[in-house]
Amino acid sequence: MEQTNPFLQLSPSLQGRLRELGISEPTAVQKAVIPVISEGRNIIFQSDTGTGKTFAYLLPLINRIEGGSDRTSVKIIITAPTFELASQINSAAKSVTDLKTALIIGSAPVKRQIEMLKEKPEIIIGTAARLCELIRLKKIRTASVKAIVFDEADRLVKKESVEDSNTLLSLMPPDVQITGCSATLDKKTRLFFAGIEAAVLPTENILTDSINHWAIFAEGRDKIETLRKFILAEKPQKALVFTSRADQVENIHSKLSYRNIECAALHAKSDKQARKSVMDRFRSGKTRILVTSDLSSRGLDIPGISHIIQMDLPDDQDFFIHRCGRTARAGATGINIVIGDEFEMRRYAALEKKLGIKVYPKEIHGGKIMAPQLPEQE
Repeated sequence: MEQTNPFLQLSPSLQGRLRELGISEPTAVQKAVIPVISEGRNIIFQSDTGTGKTFAYLLPLINRIEGGSDRTSVKIIITAPTFELASQINSAAKSVTDLKTALIIGSAPVKRQIEMLKEKPEIIIGTAARLCELIRLKKIRTASVKAIVFDEADRLVKKESVEDSNTLLSLMPPDVQITGCSATLDKKTRLFFAGIEAAVLPTENILTDSINHWAIFAEGRDKIETLRKFILAEKPQKALVFTSRADQVENIHSKLSYRNIECAALHAKSDKQARKSVMDRFRSGKTRILVTSDLSSRGLDIPGISHIIQMDLPDDQDFFIHRCGRTARAGATGINIVIGDEFEMRRYAALEKKLGIKVYPKEIHGGKIMAPQLPEQE
């Protein structure tokens, strides 16, 4: 008989932590994946953004090791493409278990991380290159590792990351349990995980059902001023502003700040402390507007983002989907706005058909956002 609520198979401790978090019912991906991982099987799974993928693998893996007598060796390694995502996974793990965790990412000092590893964490979360480095230095011993997870697997197998991902996997014990997850499973991802059971969850139609899509026309030179007017007119509760060009992040931030729009910028090359400070202020609501690029935003899971504002259309359709997926999370709704020129509006119209979304043209007049005014008939 199919187990409809896999939470009931978790330890009393984990069930209690979930209740404290106000979580009683598993999401669709958790229903599908938790039993598979609990059985010790390898799996690569695809599910929409905001559907609960992190707990889908964390809960069964933590459940597997919590009762063990050996509390001095690494049991679970989780790798993610960015500091922000790794940090969020670490926070999620800490919310449901007292097992020691360690956050090992490339931008932090190695010596400090080596000291952290002396505390004998059982769960290590980090970026692949730094994990490989510390394993080779014999600061992370992998003999006792039971499971490895590749979160945002599609990003981890891209050209710039796949060598590190391959190396990390090769450094694991031969019987390690392998889990991969992503919002999109492309050909490269399936090839990397060849021979492993794949699960593609039915789309929850968040893109079409939970997000309103708006289009605001602006020539390139007018885009930032249009953004300023939009923010003043709409007064978004919490907005994430995207640009494909990393060098534009500071330009947008400085021009908005000059015009007295309080905002912050998230740079891919910012040091760890600066990024953490920016994210903490945005997460808490002290900063309502955050300007970022695709490289520095991947995997962000910030509650309460009401608006996504795209200052251009990315060449990669998946980046458009990931941008949109930063809003309307955990059952909420959101608004996605593209501020684009004539060429981008044509591409947006093509995306509208391809993705099955409905795009509503908008204009800003007199400090208000409205549908375009049709010319009067003579």
